[in-house]
Amino acid sequence: MADTTGFTSFDVTVDGVRIHGTRGGEGPPVLLLHGFPQSHVMWRPVMRELAERHTVVATDLRGYGESDRPPSGEDHYGYSFRAMAADQAGVMAELGFERFAVVGHDRGARVTHRLALDHADRVEKLAMLDILPTSYVYEHVDRALAQAYYHWFFFIQPADLPERLIAGDPLYYLHRLLGSWGSGLAAHDAESLAAYEKAFADPEARHAMLEDYRAGATIDLEHDAEGARLRAPTLVLWGEKGVVGRNPEPPTEVWRRHAADPALVTGRPIPDAGHFLVEENLPATLSALRDFL
Repeated sequence: MADTTGFTSFDVTVDGVRIHGTRGGEGPPVLLLHGFPQSHVMWRPVMRELAERHTVVATDLRGYGESDRPPSGEDHYGYSFRAMAADQAGVMAELGFERFAVVGHDRGARVTHRLALDHADRVEKLAMLDILPTSYVYEHVDRALAQAYYHWFFFIQPADLPERLIAGDPLYYLHRLLGSWGSGLAAHDAESLAAYEKAFADPEARHAMLEDYRAGATIDLEHDAEGARLRAPTLVLWGEKGVVGRNPEPPTEVWRRHAADPALVTGRPIPDAGHFLVEENLPATLSALRDFL
């Protein structure tokens, strides 16, 4: 486990939702956003390194980790990427950062995308790890993607069907998820895994995570259809061995269509990695982030 001595935990309430996180370092601010089914602790190996030149802020998305789990509403807006992005913009404002860089992985990368669209005046640059745009994924479903991303279609089933099925053995299911998209469960260190297990043991947390996916298949697509484009320098990273890396169209080219100027988007594969870039190839991921930030 990376040494994160000198980082300070905090809780910031934004519009009634408490967001938990940690901060440390000095320099230009960078916000780190985790994915499913993780929390901000996934970034611990990265935080200490980036803190040598940056003020690093890492948070738990609403519904995840130690952050609040508010109601989603009938339209799932409560777990939309727009709502999650507003949380993070509010956190950074409360911490005194008017403009900042954002790095997101998985669902956190989707929040990063929305944050850069809805708060373009606040985001100086953004890095998105191992995702393609949500709308693109749903528009290009084939057999291979459906097999790899089966959980996207399982999680969006009406409550409480997936909730009840997962409740049969949540720890087993969590381990299967974490061990299915990379080099296996062993890629996750014991301390991080314990944090994920603690959160996933909470039925309210599991419901919140599913609401995140339900929003992704409904109201998030409506927001994407508004047509906003990225206007900040954008780095796209993906695992060479993962689903995104096997996409027939290069991920960088896909993301360039979502930018106001295609030249804003650069990208590269991370070798010897599947979905969990930080856990599977930390040196290459850190190098790419340092060069960009």
